[in-house]
Amino acid sequence: MKSVLLQFLAAFFEIAGCFAFWAWLRLGRSILWTLPGAVLLVLFALLLTRIDSAAAGRAFAAYGGVYIATSLFWLWSVERQVPDRWDVAGAAVCLVGAAIILFGPRATAG
Repeated sequence: MKSVLLQFLAAFFEIAGCFAFWAWLRLGRSILWTLPGAVLLVLFALLLTRIDSAAAGRAFAAYGGVYIATSLFWLWSVERQVPDRWDVAGAAVCLVGAAIILFGPRATAG
């Protein structure tokens, strides 16, 4: 359960950090927006390393599904655009895939 919470926190920090750069480059905001953006992206990377997985690639793959769902929450809560049924269906599929990757039984070596 700790890994799931860490993934959602990491996704929030990554999206917020990237949005800071989006705001600067696409929305005409001050370059100063990139300062907290850079800090948030560092926090994202640190949190992602705390996900309980023996392999980085597996942790990152499972994180992908969480990132997609969190991005749609951002779309709704920050950008005030309601995700449509296809957004929600796609995110649900991704979360199921992430759960399979993160919690699926693993063969033991040797």
